[in-house]
Amino acid sequence: MPGPGSVGERVRDLRLTRRMSQAQLAGHDLSDSYISLIESGKRTPTPAVLKLLAERLGCTPEYLSEGIEPEQRAHVEVRARHCELALLAGRAQIALDGFEEVIAADDNADLTLRARWGRAAALEELDRTGEAIAAFEELRELAERDAGRTSWLPSVIALTRCYHAVGDLGQAVALGERALGRLTELGVTCGVDLAEVARVMLLAYLDRSDTGRARELTAHLTGEREPAVAYQEASERALAEGALGDALYLADQALAIASTTARSRAEARLKVAAARALIRGENPDSERALGLLGTAMPDLSGDEATACAIETARALVSLGRLDEAITSLRTALAEPPRQDIDPITAQAQLVLAQAELARDDREAALTVLRTTSAQLERLPASRATASLARELGDLFDAAGDGASATAAYRRALESVGLRPTSHTTAQALADH
Repeated sequence: MPGPGSVGERVRDLRLTRRMSQAQLAGHDLSDSYISLIESGKRTPTPAVLKLLAERLGCTPEYLSEGIEPEQRAHVEVRARHCELALLAGRAQIALDGFEEVIAADDNADLTLRARWGRAAALEELDRTGEAIAAFEELRELAERDAGRTSWLPSVIALTRCYHAVGDLGQAVALGERALGRLTELGVTCGVDLAEVARVMLLAYLDRSDTGRARELTAHLTGEREPAVAYQEASERALAEGALGDALYLADQALAIASTTARSRAEARLKVAAARALIRGENPDSERALGLLGTAMPDLSGDEATACAIETARALVSLGRLDEAITSLRTALAEPPRQDIDPITAQAQLVLAQAELARDDREAALTVLRTTSAQLERLPASRATASLARELGDLFDAAGDGASATAAYRRALESVGLRPTSHTTAQALADH
């Protein structure tokens, strides 16, 4: 628990506990009158003096300055994060109890503010809306008094929602229009804040039969920008005008969106890798692979999205859904159009040839394979090129073109620095 009162009170209490006089605490470095001034709150000790006093009193400077030891602070911070996780998991009562403990246990302004936010959100989640309004109003007043550190936007958006929930449409609309005006002023035309305040305002307009205002609002909801970029630029505008609280809040929102996007992309890439493992091997599980690939695709773009489409086509071929596979591959090869051969394009063409072979169109498959073979000659030697050439050889062999298969296998070996002898057979190369 935090030590009582102010720095001076903690110095005095520890001095008395240690049975030291003011002169003994002052030692040769300070005066007993200076100690008296500190204990009465008339002087604030410098960091150097605080460190000296802590050494003589047998505590840490953090305890004297903040009333809590570093280990205790770390424990409280972890507790606060656990409460936030509980709230996200829908355990609002557990979160509320924990946030109240954090508020009581710590006098760090930033951590206490974070816990007060969590407490207000938990009260709203528990449908204790009147108490939530009081909590959010306190946070709004605090933010408006200290605009250099805190933004009033999140509290006003939360209050817009809460006032609408209790039927105070006038207050909901007034606060919502204030928040929307500020977001628009900063150029925030998309993202969770705009979506939430606009949603509640639309409901409030409709509840009071103001369909004209509702339609007018929907006409302005046309933002198609990347939310993280929009928040970053809005933060820069707020910083330029000196609104540091808004700048910090908007920057945090941009970071949250960016980290969520990065996490989603990482998970999507993992799903594609898992799908590849499921498709390959003696007993492929292509149905499960398709499920993974379908959930991965929305979070991928560029070459990674194309690679996902290729693996999707490979799974479709495995399942005998050949027309779907071919259509998917031709789309992947055409959009966006590629200027030259690259490993991804070559991989798509190889799967396309595999699909053509699966539906017994040998000539169509050979046409694709010969084109791919010529293009592979322009790729630099690498393990990726070797893998492509090996697969090309397997497909030429399946299509009955043994000479082309041998040439492809030779290309595979050369791509990893091996030179086959003139007596090497296609089969020996294939088994290498």
